[in-house]
Amino acid sequence: MVRLVGVDLPRNKRIEYALTYIHGIGINKARDILALANISLDIRTNDLTTEQTVALRKVLEETNLMLEGDLRRFNGLNIKRLNEINCHRGKRHRNSLPVRGQRTRTNARSRRGAKKTVTGKKK
Repeated sequence: MVRLVGVDLPRNKRIEYALTYIHGIGINKARDILALANISLDIRTNDLTTEQTVALRKVLEETNLMLEGDLRRFNGLNIKRLNEINCHRGKRHRNSLPVRGQRTRTNARSRRGAKKTVTGKKK
């Protein structure tokens, strides 16, 4: 089992897709990291040698990427700052509504949660 940056990578996936399990690494960044470490994209995670694993760790340490806990903390602090200064985006975060200007009259179900039916008034 390969463990990088505190994350256990899945065993039978190609290494380029396994690296995306690390928070802060997408597919393009994973390919860049593998190119820097001179590792083939086709190799599976469980087929990595110890030298390749060490090379991956070294590349991840040398690149100035914010990964896992640091990135989560950074994003959390940004949201907390928006809440504290009471700006529009902070209010939207606080009320669990879409932050970037999307409509909420019909969509936004994933952000607002399940429908809450309101009974109509009788006349």
